[in-house]
Amino acid sequence: MILGGGGMVETPETTRELDDLHARSAGVSAHDLEAWFVSEVLPLEPALMLFLRHSWRHAGDLADLRQDIYVRLYEMAKAKPPHPVKPLLFTIARNLLIDRFRRERIIPIEGVADLAEIEVASDAPAPDRSVIARDEVRRLETALDKLPPRCREAVMLRRVEGLSRAEIALRMGISKETVGAHLRDGARQLIDLLHDQAAP
Repeated sequence: MILGGGGMVETPETTRELDDLHARSAGVSAHDLEAWFVSEVLPLEPALMLFLRHSWRHAGDLADLRQDIYVRLYEMAKAKPPHPVKPLLFTIARNLLIDRFRRERIIPIEGVADLAEIEVASDAPAPDRSVIARDEVRRLETALDKLPPRCREAVMLRRVEGLSRAEIALRMGISKETVGAHLRDGARQLIDLLHDQAAP
């Protein structure tokens, strides 16, 4: 701590001391919070990044998304670190993606499908977020129903069951090239259908 003519001068050390003081006043020391983050949150990063990669179309945004999620979680944990962590982490991730989808007025096929599949328990779910997510899933289901049957089957096997192209080809009795064509056509048609639904 350095004292100047006008009082305390902020240095990296005093900043850390102030952070510790604020964290202690909220019931958790900064040291404990950092230890909690390293031991409980960082091990979930591979699963979080996998979810973000499947849910967001701009790979260049993933590091920023991860950082925003971590900041929100860290701020919430200052009062009391949540246990278990995973439901809250993925709820924050899902809500952040929904905000981004709404801002861009784009509903990526993978994003909506994965958001529906990653329903995780939360002590305090935001009702408006749940309504928005359910509405987007409903729109996706409506669009899927409009696809040609074989195309829809290939898309569902890939996106819902997570099968590889080779596995889909075996299951449907068609070539991998035909599977690829079905997936491309399905994605193109779904995007058109979803954009038509989103148009005012």
